[in-house]
Amino acid sequence: MEKIYFSPQPDLLPPGEKEIHPSPLRGEGLGEGDFKIFPFTEMLIRTAIIALITGTLLPIMSVYAQGTWKQLPVTPTIRTENSAALLEEKIYVLGGFTPKGITARVDVWDPVLNNWGLAIPLPQGLHHTTATVLNGKLYIIGGFESGFWKPVNTTYEYDPDLHRWSHKTPMPTARGALAAAVIDGKIHLVGGAHRKLFNLVNTNAHEVYDPTTDSWETLPPLPTPRDHLTVTAANGKLFAIGGRVDVNYNNNLDVNESYDPKTRQWKKHAPLPTARSGITSQFLKGWIHVIGGESGEGTFVENEAYNPETDKWETFPPLPGGLHGLASVILKGKIHILNGGPNPGGGGSNSHLVFSP
Repeated sequence: MEKIYFSPQPDLLPPGEKEIHPSPLRGEGLGEGDFKIFPFTEMLIRTAIIALITGTLLPIMSVYAQGTWKQLPVTPTIRTENSAALLEEKIYVLGGFTPKGITARVDVWDPVLNNWGLAIPLPQGLHHTTATVLNGKLYIIGGFESGFWKPVNTTYEYDPDLHRWSHKTPMPTARGALAAAVIDGKIHLVGGAHRKLFNLVNTNAHEVYDPTTDSWETLPPLPTPRDHLTVTAANGKLFAIGGRVDVNYNNNLDVNESYDPKTRQWKKHAPLPTARSGITSQFLKGWIHVIGGESGEGTFVENEAYNPETDKWETFPPLPGGLHGLASVILKGKIHILNGGPNPGGGGSNSHLVFSP
């Protein structure tokens, strides 16, 4: 029987690789010592100038809501456009781009032992896929295979007791850079990009998987087709936020739409303050935190949160450094950020950060 092995070394890195410490302000394509000023940083600088003029530090203290970031033992694999999920109180990090190419590797962090180990690899290397947990099983659905970004419709189920992957009924629409969330015991797969002739274009597909019957159902489509978006379940509804048009990070969106499974209808809400894609999100203490992202000009440090009850946004403390293609999970009331790229496009990191509100 296959086993999961945990390393006694908390800071394990692949041979020949070193830890990455991206600058909070550095953007894509900028040389050493050159910096990119992001919207949050620009706001902070302007507030500081006003504070100096008025002689008060109060505005600086009220720029964003409370919260802190902390660095945890870095991940063993440098990667980006990966996925992550919490299974049996352990964090699983799967797939993505690495310096050696697309990977099927699965890293597992044990918070009790505070170290990283390995699980059984994915059946195939995937990037821009989804990871969700339901009824004690891990589901990896959709994504791209190969460096040619071929969309797949595969549905894989991982059983942690048997340490085994199983093939399930494929998703109706092959697509990658989609997003997923669980509502009422079913997995909703929203948006993404599929291939039309030789191009990757958006799909408005909204399909739901029921693990108990191993079956799919097509639901009302996403009003604004997009990829590299994020989806979060909050208060019984599905919120689809941000993203981009036809995999072009120079055409980011600020769209915020929700789906109500009771009425089977979509609704628009207050837009994301900073249009971005390649983002991640988590629902914590009444707020949907939308973190990171990229554009053609650089990566984002933004941590902007949406309150579904008030339909308002608030700015929380930003990432220590810009990241895109990052993954996240919630563990014991804190948001864990896993990997992600410090520069737009390729590259990656072994970041493991935790946000405490």
